[in-house]
Amino acid sequence: MSGIHKPVKRHPSKRIVIYNHKGGVGKTTLTINIAYALASLGKRVLLVDSDPQCNITSYLIDDITLDSLLDNSDGDDGETIWSSLKPIVEAEGGLKKIEPIKHGKRLFLLPGDVRLSEFEEALNDFWRECLQRRLRGFRGVTALSALVNQICENNDIDYVFFDCGPNIGPLNKAILLDCDHFIVPAACDQFSVRALKTLGHTLLDWIKDWETAASFAPDGIYLLPGKPKFLGYIPQRFRVYRGLPSSGYSPYFSRIEKSISSEIVSGFRKEDPGLASRSMRDLRIGEIKDLGQLANAGQSQGLPIWEVTEGTQDQRTAARELFETVANNIIRLTSLAEANVNA
Repeated sequence: MSGIHKPVKRHPSKRIVIYNHKGGVGKTTLTINIAYALASLGKRVLLVDSDPQCNITSYLIDDITLDSLLDNSDGDDGETIWSSLKPIVEAEGGLKKIEPIKHGKRLFLLPGDVRLSEFEEALNDFWRECLQRRLRGFRGVTALSALVNQICENNDIDYVFFDCGPNIGPLNKAILLDCDHFIVPAACDQFSVRALKTLGHTLLDWIKDWETAASFAPDGIYLLPGKPKFLGYIPQRFRVYRGLPSSGYSPYFSRIEKSISSEIVSGFRKEDPGLASRSMRDLRIGEIKDLGQLANAGQSQGLPIWEVTEGTQDQRTAARELFETVANNIIRLTSLAEANVNA
């Protein structure tokens, strides 16, 4: 039961989170459809539902199956993310081995659970215990990472995408520090632009906190990498007129770019140039306009938005092209980052 939390080599799958601590910027819709696009391009993708609201899980599986998963997650036959983490939280042993749910040929889901909030509460203590050089703290902070590592190994995963809630709590801290890259979604509105001003500072604080904590770690234990690189940003939820952002939204593009540059890129480069090494013109990895009824239909039908029954064929084709552009850019940029590391 405890074997999957022994020190192991980190699986080479690329771990990514689409993160903004502001709500309402479409993180879950982006995450799911980018994962679908990557799978359609031949990549094996693991979706980790690390939000206690279980949005991705409820998107991909029917209500009856979800209710059954949640009702039984506390027992010996539990199959959710909480089922695996529970022994760590309750100090009963190591991680419980669970299998992801396969969704199509190349998409895998680690189901969420409302009781993940209990793991988040425990993480507050785990973080403090790391600074006290206590092994329990490091085992707790790295528990989700170790679980993902084992699933990636067993299923030959290429990309991992975490879906997390819009907050700056201890769970999101552990997720960001486990990721190789993060992507910032930015809605074209004033609240989203304003949120960028604190996002960069928060992430840098987390990186520095882990650097301190890791210096107290006993030798030979499994640790988080702690250096998430800024892969890029995605403006979204804007309306278009004749193929271009309409006048009410177009000014936000420059404001978003300016805030990304000053609040994220600049700070990351001061901390470590490798955390944000690319030019600003290469950091916008896609644009997702307001998809309206297609996005709503995707949620209700549990499908990528280009396969729903709503809208016209032209609209669905255009939506697919948008997400495939983002997916191809992610493949290109993560491969480039990997090549630079190995050079």
